[in-house]
Amino acid sequence: MATVRLPGDPSLEQLRKRAKDLREQARAGAPDALALVGAHHPDGPHAPSLAGAQLVVARSHGFPSWSALKRHIETIERYRRVPDRIVATHSFADEFLSLACLRYGHDDDPVRWQRAAELLTAHPQLTEASVHVAAAAADADALRVLLAADAALATAEGGPFRWEPLLYLAYARHNPDISAEATVRATRLLIEHGADPNAGYLWHGLASPFTTLAGALGGGEGAQPAHPQADALARTLLSAGADPNDAQALYNRQFGADDHHLLLLLEHGLGRGDGGPWRARLGGAIPSPADLIRDQLWWAITHDLADRVRLLAEHGADLRAPFQFDEHRPAYQAVWSGTTPKRLAAVCGSARVLALLAAGGVPSPLGDGVDGLIAAALAGDHATVNRLRQHAAEARRQRPGLIVWAAGRSAWHAVPLLVELGFDVNALGRADVPLEQEWESALHQAAAADDLASARMLIELGADPNIHDARFGDTPLGWAEHFGHRQVADFLRPLTG
Repeated sequence: MATVRLPGDPSLEQLRKRAKDLREQARAGAPDALALVGAHHPDGPHAPSLAGAQLVVARSHGFPSWSALKRHIETIERYRRVPDRIVATHSFADEFLSLACLRYGHDDDPVRWQRAAELLTAHPQLTEASVHVAAAAADADALRVLLAADAALATAEGGPFRWEPLLYLAYARHNPDISAEATVRATRLLIEHGADPNAGYLWHGLASPFTTLAGALGGGEGAQPAHPQADALARTLLSAGADPNDAQALYNRQFGADDHHLLLLLEHGLGRGDGGPWRARLGGAIPSPADLIRDQLWWAITHDLADRVRLLAEHGADLRAPFQFDEHRPAYQAVWSGTTPKRLAAVCGSARVLALLAAGGVPSPLGDGVDGLIAAALAGDHATVNRLRQHAAEARRQRPGLIVWAAGRSAWHAVPLLVELGFDVNALGRADVPLEQEWESALHQAAAADDLASARMLIELGADPNIHDARFGDTPLGWAEHFGHRQVADFLRPLTG
């Protein structure tokens, strides 16, 4: 059994060094080293050879052997790409491609895509000379000529990102007016000549592939736009064999309330099958189809997306069974392992989901303890809060950043109640997932949301305008200015030192 999650973008050289260090520490009698060897070596705690130490390192990460771990890392290295760090200026073709595509860096924006469009307008012959440019431009006529001359071009890695042509097509954003007909023709032409509808790459070596399907559907933490013909492109890819159990596509689109992508993937088999070619390559680093459904249910419940919960339930998601996440799942999920959907909804303040569950006959597990107090406070239930306030100290211990979570949910009615219960209005916490981690304050959240009324309320409750968040080292005023929120910035500026 694994005891340590393999880090993202793993280095085989670092793991070799770790095995050598483990061998030397075990020889020196270090208790921790001997305990690790004992847990993962068939001969128990002893001073192992280098090969034995490598076996221990591999098994500690969940691999049966050092050779299996080595193959896994070699696979990651084979598909590793860093598109957001590429600056391509040595050819017009590469410059166009680097400007035209989503690359999930800090500069995925229309200004860059407009520059790509202008470059292609100035040099239209680029599609005739480069299969990757022709694919990004969805120029089926140019593709037909190029592929007729050399069918192998359909799968050729090239351009600034070393992508296959189909990836450039799926991630291109330079032409918002591209037609569905052109997009489908170009996609089918590439696939007919051997392009893989499951083509993808590992962004910075992280074991979650950015596939053609993920590119078509767009989204992400930066709210990157979908392909202009996302539906037609995604349907064409799925019909050609793209696996709907696409973890990155689901993650990128989970932040919004729109469920069209989920309907599309469920229609084509999300939640069924073996997980497709990427799971075959990367094994347990890729969630199983069943895990993907549970992950989506967990997110929908914590973010009060009742329509998504209903949709997932209609496709087999269990609304009664506790979530089961092992220690190698993201920390924000693992801490909730064993929690039922009903309890999760209650202690996250997901009122719409609670109503849906109640209508479906899911019994409430909440009693009169800490969970009841937290749920009541988030719901703005003053009477229950007063009745259960004897649990306030334990609630503060368990959820010190609860005010930040409430702020991130725009549950501003809960903030005065929580302050009354002794929660620190200046506590740092996370607003995106229910995990106690010191990131930003509630006032930062008000600034990010351009919510002047809530910012005023927080100041009246004792919020410190000079507090700095832990990730970017900035004040709420800095956040307001970063997002261009003039009203909140004007309010905070004279208060900020």
